[in-house]
Amino acid sequence: MKINKKIKIPAFLIAGIGIGFVLSSLFIFSDNIKNETLTNQNNDSVIIPYNVFQPHIPDTLEFCGENVPLQYFDVREALDYELIINTYRHSSTILYIKRANRFFPEIERILKENGIPEDMKYLCVAESGLANVVSPANATGFWQFMKSTAIEKGMEVNQIIDERYHPQISAIAATVYLKEAYRKFGSWTLAAASYNMGMGGLKKDMDFQRNNNYWDLELNSETARYVYRILAYKLILSDPERYGFNIPEKDRYQMLKTVEIKIDTTIIDLVQFAYNNGTNYKMLKYFNPWLRGNSLINNTKKEYTILIPAKGVRDCEIPIKND
Repeated sequence: MKINKKIKIPAFLIAGIGIGFVLSSLFIFSDNIKNETLTNQNNDSVIIPYNVFQPHIPDTLEFCGENVPLQYFDVREALDYELIINTYRHSSTILYIKRANRFFPEIERILKENGIPEDMKYLCVAESGLANVVSPANATGFWQFMKSTAIEKGMEVNQIIDERYHPQISAIAATVYLKEAYRKFGSWTLAAASYNMGMGGLKKDMDFQRNNNYWDLELNSETARYVYRILAYKLILSDPERYGFNIPEKDRYQMLKTVEIKIDTTIIDLVQFAYNNGTNYKMLKYFNPWLRGNSLINNTKKEYTILIPAKGVRDCEIPIKND
């Protein structure tokens, strides 16, 4: 026998039951999180705390063979600042370490062949993070050339070709600038500073302050930090593990083998050109970012070197884990 009788439950009691259920669920959930934190994948009941440490500052330091006066409190603290920023800006610094493995060997070769100290490779990191980026002021490429300066240094810059995006050609142009700046200032440190603010601006500040030592100059905030940032990259990228970056060799970006194609004629269709040479448009653009359009108009018969990936370059050996 059914008795159709409705039982009324006060609203406050329903609300109380609901709140109690939510709170008990939260306690259970938080307890599960705690247990997961305490027991890792190896079932070890140990909490390993995040280790925050003071970045190492060496007793002595050189830049391009020139002494960095770390005995001065302002110099030491300025370097300390950049080390802290870049040691704990993990995502960017990890990428720089990975990219350096791919791009540094070629940059080192170009610097050496043109009589520029190897430390200047870290200037490239400070400029672009080893990527073809464009700044808010439209400085472009690995070495961040403005259009006028690029043309002045012999680079071709137009709608279909922009050699600021060419890692090798822009690196050679950077060596031209740095050698000129070194002849002018007699110091690689000042040459590096001038790369940031221009030779004219640096000379004006030096004349006003009657001082020709970078470490003693009062400069704009960007240039005042610039050389210290380069030094921080030198210290971190030359010894990543010391600064807490444990990036195995297999996880760093490897150098890529390419095949050179010499071209002194017009290429109407770069897509078809890529297919004709055993690759595709995406790879053609990756290895030749200086090609800015869909064609290469060459009425002057100038010879260009186009790179295509060697056979198998895109293949990666990825280890398969057996569960």
